Amino acid sequence: MAVSTTPLLPPSAASSSQTTKPDRATVNSIDDAIETYVGSAGAAAQLLPASLVAFAWVFDAQQTFINVFADAMPPWHCTAPSCFAAGAPASPCSLITPSSWSWSLPRHTSTVSSWSLQCASPAILALPSSSFFAGCLAGNFLLSSLADTRLGRKNALVLSSLVMSVSAALTAASPSLVPYAALRFICGFGRATVGTSALVLSTELVSRRWRDRVSMISFFCFTLGFLSLPAIAYVARAWSWRTLYLFTAAPSLAYTAVIYFVIKESPRWLLVRGRRSEAIETIKTMTFGLSVANSSFTDIPSVEFDGGCPFGARCKHHSVSFERLINLGR
Repeated sequence: MAVSTTPLLPPSAASSSQTTKPDRATVNSIDDAIETYVGSAGAAAQLLPASLVAFAWVFDAQQTFINVFADAMPPWHCTAPSCFAAGAPASPCSLITPSSWSWSLPRHTSTVSSWSLQCASPAILALPSSSFFAGCLAGNFLLSSLADTRLGRKNALVLSSLVMSVSAALTAASPSLVPYAALRFICGFGRATVGTSALVLSTELVSRRWRDRVSMISFFCFTLGFLSLPAIAYVARAWSWRTLYLFTAAPSLAYTAVIYFVIKESPRWLLVRGRRSEAIETIKTMTFGLSVANSSFTDIPSVEFDGGCPFGARCKHHSVSFERLINLGR
């Protein structure tokens, strides 16, 4: 009895099914395609724009810790014999006669003395800083996906920095505690994605060789902002607390304008969005006119962010920034 060797599929059908299926092993990744051109640029051409983007961490740190100085309890001293008889009270609220003590510095040096909050409850005193971090929490939930979807890395950084800077400047005009806390909430809302947007954009503007160094520069800038704030507060110690907000908001606004007009969008994000022509022009600018052929990117699969895609797929796409943060050293 002869054994049948007839294939389950006709040869023509089998060959057509094999040719229509792409060979994923031969398809280059976006990183590999960009690495050839961005990596050919010099260290200065890569590190200078990335360092400028990383400088956003300076203003991030200043707005995070500014409440420590603006809402500090100013020093005070006794002005009546009854105050000395009480045996060095720890707080002016423990004195029976309010006229028996006085602030050692002008009233406008702190929000506590400006609005007479020295006897307020701890919950009231902590309201501005609590509002700021509540805004950070809300901003992380609502703004974290914009850098991967609609806005892009650069525009997300510009938007976050602009909201943070404008709200910080408006905080200087707060007439009372409630508007002050509300503006601190808005400032925290904008600040929530400044650091992550800056870190992702700065690492995507350089080749793999410099990513670890750029990430170190980012955290160095955060330390610089953390250390510069006490110096600014010391210089303005006899001035109004409103001046401290203006001193930190004005440079941040100027920085936002520089980022908007000088820094280019991430070529990786442009390719992922299918905007190849813009990505190629960006790479040409980054490499000072190096010739980049369109054929270099024609084999790269484009991952489009469609508003009608399933929720699970959107969540997978939104994790691109977080994967970039995890794989900085690779």
